[in-house]
Amino acid sequence: MDWLQSIEWMGLLKCFVIGGLLCVIGQILIDKTKLTPARILVIYVTAGAILGGLGIYQYLVEFAGAGATVPLTGFGYNLAKGAINGVKESGIIGAFTGGVAASAGGIAAAVFFGYIASLISKPKMKKE
Repeated sequence: MDWLQSIEWMGLLKCFVIGGLLCVIGQILIDKTKLTPARILVIYVTAGAILGGLGIYQYLVEFAGAGATVPLTGFGYNLAKGAINGVKESGIIGAFTGGVAASAGGIAAAVFFGYIASLISKPKMKKE
């Protein structure tokens, strides 16, 4: 039971609330607008990249940890952060390679688990 006392409960709460809030916003956009999930995905990634490039998203990451880095906005933030670091290290070419290098693990995991999901599921067309 010592492990139970070592858990930072306030950090978990912050993570859950911020991550949940980002999900709630996405669900509201799906329910109340005519935006498709794909467009909402693009909006989230773009917002994360813009806020990351401006240095604003870093404050949310410091506050909420994984609650801010795991959702799609965190992916955009990671791309922007990688591009900025890439420019510092490699010049202008780093703007193109840095974001992909910083996000390579997440991209590889998404491709791998997407492939596994495609093998075990039977997709059907949505009825209109």
